[in-house]
Amino acid sequence: MSAPIHSPELHLSAENWARLRAVNACWNDDIVKNRAAVLEIYSPLARQADKQGITVTRDIRYGADARQCLDVFALGAGGQRPVFVFVHGGAFTRGGKSVDGEIYDNVLYWAARNGFVGVNIEYRLAPAAPFPAGAQDVAAAVAWVAENIGHYGGDGGTIVLMGHSAGGSHVASYLLDPEIGVVPHAAVKAALLVSARLRLECLPTNPNAKNVAAYCGDDPTVLERCSAINHVARCRWPVLIAIAEHENRHLDAYGLEFASRLAMINGHAPRLIQMQGHNHTSMVAHFNTGEDWLGQEIVAFLKPYL
Repeated sequence: MSAPIHSPELHLSAENWARLRAVNACWNDDIVKNRAAVLEIYSPLARQADKQGITVTRDIRYGADARQCLDVFALGAGGQRPVFVFVHGGAFTRGGKSVDGEIYDNVLYWAARNGFVGVNIEYRLAPAAPFPAGAQDVAAAVAWVAENIGHYGGDGGTIVLMGHSAGGSHVASYLLDPEIGVVPHAAVKAALLVSARLRLECLPTNPNAKNVAAYCGDDPTVLERCSAINHVARCRWPVLIAIAEHENRHLDAYGLEFASRLAMINGHAPRLIQMQGHNHTSMVAHFNTGEDWLGQEIVAFLKPYL
Protein backbone atom coordinates (compact mmCIF):
# COMPACT_ATOMS: atom_id res chain seq x y z
CA MET A 1 0.00 0.00 0.00
CA SER A 2 1.42 3.37 -0.98
CA ALA A 3 2.00 6.02 1.69
CA PRO A 4 -0.23 9.13 1.88
CA ILE A 5 1.13 12.12 0.00
CA HIS A 6 1.88 13.91 3.28
CA SER A 7 3.81 11.03 4.86
CA PRO A 8 7.46 11.66 5.77
CA GLU A 9 8.15 8.16 4.44
CA LEU A 10 8.20 9.62 0.94
CA HIS A 11 11.06 11.98 1.75
CA LEU A 12 13.20 10.26 4.39
CA SER A 13 15.67 7.47 3.84
CA ALA A 14 14.58 4.04 5.04
CA GLU A 15 16.96 4.40 7.99
CA ASN A 16 15.64 7.82 9.01
CA TRP A 17 12.04 6.75 8.53
CA ALA A 18 12.66 3.82 10.89
CA ARG A 19 14.26 6.22 13.40
CA LEU A 20 11.30 8.59 13.19
CA ARG A 21 8.79 5.78 13.69
CA ALA A 22 10.71 4.58 16.74
CA VAL A 23 10.68 8.09 18.22
CA ASN A 24 6.97 8.49 17.48
CA ALA A 25 6.15 5.26 19.27
CA CYS A 26 7.43 6.61 22.60
CA TRP A 27 7.17 10.35 22.01
CA ASN A 28 5.69 11.38 25.38
CA ASP A 29 7.98 9.12 27.41
CA ASP A 30 10.82 11.66 27.13
CA ILE A 31 10.01 14.59 24.87
CA VAL A 32 13.38 16.31 25.42
CA LYS A 33 15.36 13.22 24.39
CA ASN A 34 13.02 12.47 21.50
CA ARG A 35 13.14 16.06 20.29
CA ALA A 36 16.93 15.79 20.08
CA ALA A 37 16.57 12.63 18.01
CA VAL A 38 14.25 14.38 15.57
CA LEU A 39 16.72 17.24 15.16
CA GLU A 40 19.43 14.68 14.37
CA ILE A 41 17.22 13.36 11.57
CA TYR A 42 16.15 16.65 10.01
CA SER A 43 19.03 19.08 10.61
CA PRO A 44 21.33 17.47 8.01
CA LEU A 45 18.50 17.57 5.47
CA ALA A 46 17.86 21.25 6.19
CA ARG A 47 21.60 21.90 5.91
CA GLN A 48 21.66 20.41 2.42
CA ALA A 49 18.73 22.51 1.17
CA ASP A 50 19.25 25.15 -1.50
CA LYS A 51 19.67 28.54 0.20
CA GLN A 52 21.20 30.34 -2.76
CA GLY A 53 19.99 33.89 -3.25
CA ILE A 54 18.41 34.22 0.19
CA THR A 55 19.89 37.01 2.28
CA VAL A 56 19.66 36.56 6.05
CA THR A 57 20.02 39.59 8.31
CA ARG A 58 20.41 38.40 11.88
CA ASP A 59 19.76 39.69 15.38
CA ILE A 60 17.95 42.90 14.55
CA ARG A 61 16.71 44.46 17.78
CA TYR A 62 13.00 45.16 18.23
CA GLY A 63 13.22 45.82 21.98
CA ALA A 64 15.64 46.60 24.80
CA ASP A 65 16.12 43.06 26.12
CA ALA A 66 18.89 40.94 24.60
CA ARG A 67 16.33 38.32 23.53
CA GLN A 68 14.10 40.86 21.80
CA CYS A 69 15.66 40.38 18.40
CA LEU A 70 14.75 38.86 15.04
CA ASP A 71 16.21 37.56 11.79
CA VAL A 72 14.98 38.52 8.31
CA PHE A 73 15.12 36.12 5.34
CA ALA A 74 14.66 37.66 1.88
CA LEU A 75 15.09 36.24 -1.60
CA GLY A 76 16.49 38.82 -4.01
CA ALA A 77 15.84 42.53 -3.95
CA GLY A 78 12.73 44.64 -4.37
CA GLY A 79 9.30 43.31 -3.82
CA GLN A 80 6.65 44.35 -1.33
CA ARG A 81 6.14 40.69 -0.62
CA PRO A 82 3.88 39.48 2.20
CA VAL A 83 5.67 38.82 5.47
CA PHE A 84 5.76 35.44 7.21
CA VAL A 85 6.55 35.82 10.93
CA PHE A 86 7.53 32.66 12.83
CA VAL A 87 7.44 32.30 16.63
CA HIS A 88 9.36 29.26 17.89
CA GLY A 89 8.44 26.97 20.75
CA GLY A 90 10.30 25.86 23.86
CA ALA A 91 7.73 25.26 26.60
CA PHE A 92 7.89 28.94 27.64
CA THR A 93 11.24 28.45 29.43
CA ARG A 94 13.77 27.45 26.78
CA GLY A 95 14.56 27.42 23.08
CA GLY A 96 15.72 29.88 20.49
CA LYS A 97 14.97 31.08 17.01
CA SER A 98 17.89 29.04 15.64
CA VAL A 99 18.48 25.84 17.56
CA ASP A 100 21.52 24.55 15.66
CA GLY A 101 21.87 26.94 12.74
CA GLU A 102 19.26 24.97 10.78
CA ILE A 103 16.11 24.49 12.87
CA TYR A 104 14.07 26.79 12.94
CA ASP A 105 15.79 28.73 10.18
CA ASN A 106 14.42 26.08 7.81
CA VAL A 107 10.89 27.46 8.23
CA LEU A 108 11.97 30.92 7.09
CA TYR A 109 14.09 29.65 4.21
CA TRP A 110 10.96 27.82 3.08
CA ALA A 111 8.94 31.03 3.45
CA ALA A 112 11.44 33.05 1.41
CA ARG A 113 11.37 30.41 -1.32
CA ASN A 114 7.58 30.63 -1.43
CA GLY A 115 7.12 34.33 -2.04
CA PHE A 116 7.37 35.76 1.48
CA VAL A 117 9.88 37.77 3.39
CA GLY A 118 10.52 35.56 6.41
CA VAL A 119 10.96 36.87 9.95
CA ASN A 120 12.16 34.63 12.77
CA ILE A 121 11.61 36.21 16.18
CA GLU A 122 13.22 35.62 19.53
CA TYR A 123 11.38 36.47 22.75
CA ARG A 124 11.94 36.59 26.49
CA LEU A 125 11.57 33.40 28.51
CA ALA A 126 10.04 32.41 31.84
CA PRO A 127 10.54 32.51 34.72
CA ALA A 128 12.34 35.85 34.24
CA ALA A 129 9.58 37.01 31.88
CA PRO A 130 6.23 35.57 33.03
CA PHE A 131 2.84 35.78 31.31
CA PRO A 132 2.04 37.74 29.19
CA ALA A 133 5.61 38.64 28.20
CA GLY A 134 5.68 36.26 25.23
CA ALA A 135 2.55 37.76 23.69
CA GLN A 136 3.80 41.27 24.37
CA ASP A 137 7.05 40.44 22.59
CA VAL A 138 5.09 39.17 19.60
CA ALA A 139 3.27 42.50 19.60
CA ALA A 140 6.53 44.46 19.70
CA ALA A 141 8.07 42.35 16.93
CA VAL A 142 4.99 42.74 14.71
CA ALA A 143 5.06 46.50 15.25
CA TRP A 144 8.74 46.56 14.21
CA VAL A 145 7.98 44.47 11.13
CA ALA A 146 5.08 46.68 10.08
CA GLU A 147 7.27 49.78 10.28
CA ASN A 148 10.59 48.48 8.99
CA ILE A 149 10.22 45.40 6.79
CA GLY A 150 9.91 47.51 3.65
CA HIS A 151 13.70 47.97 3.81
CA TYR A 152 14.01 44.20 3.22
CA GLY A 153 11.48 43.87 0.41
CA GLY A 154 8.47 43.09 2.57
CA ASP A 155 5.00 44.60 2.69
CA GLY A 156 4.53 45.94 6.21
CA GLY A 157 0.78 45.95 5.68
CA THR A 158 0.51 42.21 5.00
CA ILE A 159 1.71 39.98 7.83
CA VAL A 160 1.04 36.30 8.55
CA LEU A 161 1.84 34.85 11.97
CA MET A 162 2.90 31.25 12.55
CA GLY A 163 3.45 30.00 16.07
CA HIS A 164 4.69 26.55 17.08
CA SER A 165 4.07 25.04 20.52
CA ALA A 166 4.58 27.80 23.14
CA GLY A 167 5.06 30.17 20.22
CA GLY A 168 1.53 29.28 19.10
CA SER A 169 0.30 30.15 22.58
CA HIS A 170 2.01 33.54 22.34
CA VAL A 171 0.52 34.23 18.90
CA ALA A 172 -2.97 33.24 20.03
CA SER A 173 -2.71 35.30 23.23
CA TYR A 174 -1.47 38.32 21.27
CA LEU A 175 -4.45 38.12 18.93
CA LEU A 176 -7.19 37.09 21.36
CA ASP A 177 -6.50 37.90 25.01
CA PRO A 178 -7.97 41.29 26.00
CA GLU A 179 -5.89 41.46 29.19
CA ILE A 180 -2.38 41.51 27.77
CA GLY A 181 -2.44 45.23 27.14
CA VAL A 182 -1.91 45.36 23.36
CA VAL A 183 -4.16 45.71 20.33
CA PRO A 184 -3.30 43.38 17.43
CA HIS A 185 -1.79 45.24 14.50
CA ALA A 186 -4.08 45.84 11.53
CA ALA A 187 -1.40 44.40 9.23
CA VAL A 188 -1.96 40.85 10.55
CA LYS A 189 -4.02 38.99 7.94
CA ALA A 190 -3.99 35.38 9.17
CA ALA A 191 -2.63 33.03 11.83
CA LEU A 192 -1.15 29.53 11.66
CA LEU A 193 -1.25 27.66 14.97
CA VAL A 194 1.00 24.62 14.67
CA SER A 195 1.09 22.16 17.58
CA ALA A 196 0.14 25.15 19.70
CA ARG A 197 -0.52 25.14 23.44
CA LEU A 198 -3.94 26.78 23.37
CA ARG A 199 -4.94 25.75 26.88
CA LEU A 200 -2.68 26.40 29.88
CA GLU A 201 -2.80 23.76 32.60
CA CYS A 202 -0.55 21.90 35.04
CA LEU A 203 -2.14 18.48 34.85
CA PRO A 204 0.00 15.59 36.15
CA THR A 205 -0.18 14.08 32.66
CA ASN A 206 1.19 17.23 31.02
CA PRO A 207 4.90 16.58 30.28
CA ASN A 208 5.55 20.35 30.40
CA ALA A 209 3.47 21.16 33.50
CA LYS A 210 6.46 22.65 35.35
CA ASN A 211 7.23 24.90 32.40
CA VAL A 212 3.66 26.14 32.19
CA ALA A 213 3.80 26.91 35.93
CA ALA A 214 7.04 28.84 35.42
CA TYR A 215 5.26 31.05 32.89
CA CYS A 216 1.78 31.40 34.41
CA GLY A 217 1.86 29.86 37.88
CA ASP A 218 -0.22 26.86 38.86
CA ASP A 219 -3.48 28.45 40.02
CA PRO A 220 -6.17 26.72 37.91
CA THR A 221 -8.34 29.86 37.89
CA VAL A 222 -5.49 32.02 36.56
CA LEU A 223 -4.47 29.39 34.02
CA GLU A 224 -8.03 29.18 32.73
CA ARG A 225 -8.24 32.95 32.38
CA CYS A 226 -4.90 33.10 30.55
CA SER A 227 -5.73 30.30 28.11
CA ALA A 228 -6.21 31.57 24.56
CA ILE A 229 -8.87 28.94 23.95
CA ASN A 230 -11.22 30.81 26.29
CA HIS A 231 -10.97 33.97 24.18
CA VAL A 232 -11.77 32.34 20.86
CA ALA A 233 -14.90 34.47 20.45
CA ARG A 234 -12.57 37.42 19.76
CA CYS A 235 -10.98 35.70 16.75
CA ARG A 236 -11.55 37.73 13.58
CA TRP A 237 -8.65 36.29 11.57
CA PRO A 238 -8.52 33.30 9.24
CA VAL A 239 -6.87 30.52 11.23
CA LEU A 240 -5.19 27.28 10.20
CA ILE A 241 -4.69 24.76 12.98
CA ALA A 242 -2.17 21.96 12.50
CA ILE A 243 -1.51 19.10 14.91
CA ALA A 244 0.75 16.05 14.77
CA GLU A 245 -0.33 12.43 14.87
CA HIS A 246 2.17 12.01 17.73
CA GLU A 247 1.66 15.20 19.68
CA ASN A 248 2.81 16.44 23.07
CA ARG A 249 0.15 15.06 25.36
CA HIS A 250 -3.13 17.03 25.22
CA LEU A 251 -2.04 19.56 22.57
CA ASP A 252 -3.92 17.74 19.82
CA ALA A 253 -7.07 17.77 21.94
CA TYR A 254 -6.68 21.48 22.59
CA GLY A 255 -6.23 22.16 18.88
CA LEU A 256 -9.43 20.24 18.15
CA GLU A 257 -11.26 22.04 20.96
CA PHE A 258 -10.12 25.42 19.63
CA ALA A 259 -11.34 24.49 16.14
CA SER A 260 -14.67 23.26 17.50
CA ARG A 261 -15.29 26.43 19.48
CA LEU A 262 -14.38 28.58 16.50
CA ALA A 263 -16.72 26.55 14.28
CA MET A 264 -19.61 27.05 16.67
CA ILE A 265 -19.02 30.81 16.68
CA ASN A 266 -18.44 31.27 12.94
CA GLY A 267 -20.85 28.66 11.69
CA HIS A 268 -18.08 26.87 9.80
CA ALA A 269 -14.93 25.05 10.82
CA PRO A 270 -11.47 26.61 10.43
CA ARG A 271 -8.86 24.82 8.35
CA LEU A 272 -7.66 21.87 10.44
CA ILE A 273 -4.80 19.53 9.53
CA GLN A 274 -3.41 16.48 11.28
CA MET A 275 0.00 15.44 9.94
CA GLN A 276 0.24 11.67 9.84
CA GLY A 277 3.63 10.18 10.66
CA HIS A 278 4.80 13.34 12.40
CA ASN A 279 5.43 14.36 15.99
CA HIS A 280 5.44 17.66 17.83
CA THR A 281 8.96 18.59 16.71
CA SER A 282 8.99 17.19 13.18
CA MET A 283 5.94 19.37 12.46
CA VAL A 284 8.36 22.24 11.90
CA ALA A 285 11.69 20.42 11.49
CA HIS A 286 10.57 18.97 8.15
CA PHE A 287 10.16 22.35 6.41
CA ASN A 288 12.59 22.97 3.54
CA THR A 289 13.86 19.37 3.57
CA GLY A 290 12.01 18.08 0.51
CA GLU A 291 8.72 17.26 2.20
CA ASP A 292 6.33 20.04 1.23
CA TRP A 293 2.77 18.84 1.85
CA LEU A 294 2.10 21.07 4.87
CA GLY A 295 3.85 23.96 3.14
CA GLN A 296 1.59 23.61 0.10
CA GLU A 297 -1.46 23.50 2.37
CA ILE A 298 -0.33 26.71 4.08
CA VAL A 299 0.29 28.54 0.81
CA ALA A 300 -3.13 27.49 -0.54
CA PHE A 301 -4.81 28.50 2.72
CA LEU A 302 -3.20 31.95 2.74
CA LYS A 303 -3.71 32.80 -0.93
CA PRO A 304 -7.18 34.42 -0.56
CA TYR A 305 -5.98 36.72 2.22
CA LEU A 306 -2.75 38.09 0.74
